Amino acid sequence: MNSNPDAETAVFHNAAAKRFEITSGGAMAVAEYRDEGGRRVFHHTFVPPALRGRGLAEKLVRFALSDARARNLPVVPACSYVATFIERNPEFHPLVA
Repeated sequence: MNSNPDAETAVFHNAAAKRFEITSGGAMAVAEYRDEGGRRVFHHTFVPPALRGRGLAEKLVRFALSDARARNLPVVPACSYVATFIERNPEFHPLVA
């Protein structure tokens, strides 16, 4: 058993699949995107029922937006969760395309 809970819920950027992932207990939460015209469009966030209530969507989206910021990519929050997250976290407002 992993004694470090953060290691179990580490975010992985799967660039080939164009998504950010957290895998735990055989289930995977994802924040999916596509790059269009120099912008990163976040179009889907999903956390399976077995992983809900643990703050994983927030962790995924915070990591994904921080990655976009580091890459100087403006963001289009097409996913309602990402849009709400940005609305509630003003430090990410400047990223919105």
